Amino acid sequence: MTVTEPAVPAAPTPPLAARARGVGGSPVRDILAVTARPEVINFAGGLPAPELFDADGIAAAYRAVLAETPARALQYSTTEGEPALRAALAERTGARGLPTGPDDLIVTTGSQQALSLLATALLEPGDTVLVENPCYLAALQSFGLAGARVVAVPGDEHGLDPEALDELVVRERPKLLYTVPTFQNPTGRTLPAARRAAVAGVAARRGLWIVEDDPYGELRYEGERVPWIAAHPGAEDRTVLLGSFSKVMAPGLRLGWLRAPAALRRACAVAKQAADLHTPTVNQLAAARYLADHDLDAHVRRVAGAYGERRDAMLAGLAAALPDGSTWSRPEGGMFLWVRLPEPYDTTALLPQVVRRNVAYVPGAPFHAADPDRATLRLCFVTQTPQEIAEGLRRLGAGLRSA
Repeated sequence: MTVTEPAVPAAPTPPLAARARGVGGSPVRDILAVTARPEVINFAGGLPAPELFDADGIAAAYRAVLAETPARALQYSTTEGEPALRAALAERTGARGLPTGPDDLIVTTGSQQALSLLATALLEPGDTVLVENPCYLAALQSFGLAGARVVAVPGDEHGLDPEALDELVVRERPKLLYTVPTFQNPTGRTLPAARRAAVAGVAARRGLWIVEDDPYGELRYEGERVPWIAAHPGAEDRTVLLGSFSKVMAPGLRLGWLRAPAALRRACAVAKQAADLHTPTVNQLAAARYLADHDLDAHVRRVAGAYGERRDAMLAGLAAALPDGSTWSRPEGGMFLWVRLPEPYDTTALLPQVVRRNVAYVPGAPFHAADPDRATLRLCFVTQTPQEIAEGLRRLGAGLRSA
């Protein structure tokens, strides 16, 4: 006779960590998932134009690396990054006005990983981080996952206000300031040189880390280059400069880097060992080979020329597409325009009816650390051709008029 044991209810699994429960996903990624249909003209994603990738040059670099040094390309590498790539990056950084040696750099799996490493190395739960307002979404996610308290620095159409920054540093005692001073995501604005010098002065005088994120700086369409904050006196020993190949070579390579003072750089290397050991060797060697065999600056100039035409196409069509009383930025480079509709428009509430017109944008509210401006939205102008931009703006205008 078989005796059946009574079923024992399964105990619940332990809960997720509080930091994972408290931080949401990226609204941009959520919107892209909804608007992936090919008929949608998508101004929402920050995606480079794939037809402008130098696919042939990148493929040739991979072929050369795999043919000539396959054992090395397919093997483990050092946490800090392949020496050939770090040497090339150091040379490029120095040529742009910031003396840099290979040992000053760590290669990261995209500059987004650099943010995560810095959060691990610098932040304790409850520490205060200062950010621009509005701010890059994924930075808000990284700092939120670290348990940081995020406080926005007041500013204007030119960027953050150094006097307000000084007051906040005295009052809040933050660990770091995070900024995208050149062609900022989401606004497209560029912090003027005088303000950069003032920010460096605040950091030196008050004791503050600066994380200067520069993924878009090479995509300039007009005007003169503004030196990095990291190059200003007083910032040398307290600024982390982040860079990336995502916008100038290809995002699928997942190659970024950070330049940091020695002690912080060592802490980031330890954090990276725990995260992924090292960035893929073959990608690093292929990027180094590409830099040796091709003129990346010439490629970037070609890309910037096309993107500049696309920016101009979007600027030319905004007045007809947007309601009277709207305002928008006019960036000198980068990938984004920032729009503010008149009251009482709510761009989050409006998005579904706009998407029904087969066009999409990103509502501005999630880019704010606090007190979101619900009348704002971000438009990416680089992924579509000028003709597609004109049609997308026509659809956007129709969607807004039907509100």
